[in-house]
Amino acid sequence: MVGKYIQIGERNCLNLGTNNYLGMIENPEIEKSALECLSHYGVGSCGPRGFYGTTEVHLDLEDKLAEYMKCEEAVVYSYGFSTIASAIPAYAKRSDVIFVDEMVNFAIQKGLDASRSQINYFKHNDMEDLERLLMEQADLDRKNPKKAKRTRRFLVAEGIYMNTGLMAPLPKLLELREKYKLRFFLDEAISFGTIGKTGHGLTEHFNIDPSEIDMISGSLENSIGSIGGFCVGSHFIIEHQRLSGLGYCFSASAPPLLMAAAITALDIMQRDPSIFQTLRDNSTFIHSQLSSQLPSDLRVHGHPESVIKHIRLANPSGDKVADEQLLNEIVDK
Repeated sequence: MVGKYIQIGERNCLNLGTNNYLGMIENPEIEKSALECLSHYGVGSCGPRGFYGTTEVHLDLEDKLAEYMKCEEAVVYSYGFSTIASAIPAYAKRSDVIFVDEMVNFAIQKGLDASRSQINYFKHNDMEDLERLLMEQADLDRKNPKKAKRTRRFLVAEGIYMNTGLMAPLPKLLELREKYKLRFFLDEAISFGTIGKTGHGLTEHFNIDPSEIDMISGSLENSIGSIGGFCVGSHFIIEHQRLSGLGYCFSASAPPLLMAAAITALDIMQRDPSIFQTLRDNSTFIHSQLSSQLPSDLRVHGHPESVIKHIRLANPSGDKVADEQLLNEIVDK
């Protein structure tokens, strides 16, 4: 097991490459619950969720996630990557338009490709650029109202962007969503369990009711320390994925023991909210230390409370290969 420290040559180094943000992987209580479930259900789940692959543990986890995220219903996927990659094309089709931040993660990009919708990228966290694109779409809709009636408009963003470590401006996104009548999907793969006073994510951070977002997706593979992903929202929206989410319909369901581990992790998160304050303190501390102590040719990128930190060249040359080589040389030293 890769723990807090890793051995590189003769050096004992602090592991900053893990996504075990809350230390759930080595938690003995979680290990015990997984072993108890293993002794009852065995290792595998024997099929997709709709064909002998659903156990009481899967249903219990979905109920637990819906309760934790304060939403009507939840659906659990076997893999974190397939969650948002399946959810987007379950709703968006060829005739639709999706407005999406240019720095979204690879799983979202695959979901966009699978939807075959028209994709309009706006500059990273640039709400003026997003509104410019929305105004252009509104003009097109006025010119062709017949087509506009058949076109659904979606907005996709991340809570904490995996590729930058920055936080999405949720209040402004919701303002534009309401103004231009968009369906809004928020991927909280990173922010779930790391942001907010009790780890509920971006909605808690900004004190916004989760029901204002059409669908929230998250990962069980980061803070929870298990495998899989989930989507939460209204019953009407989530139930649709049970027939149209390809990753749900055609993948073998996650092993029950890993679902039991996720349930116990959620119990710990509810029982001991102090772990989130500790995580915030650690995140802001390392951000401030990196900001003040990195050499002048390097810079730390990301929100201070984000668990994702990107160290980049302060003055990149524009040659990606040369810049990557220089960063590797710096790391090796």
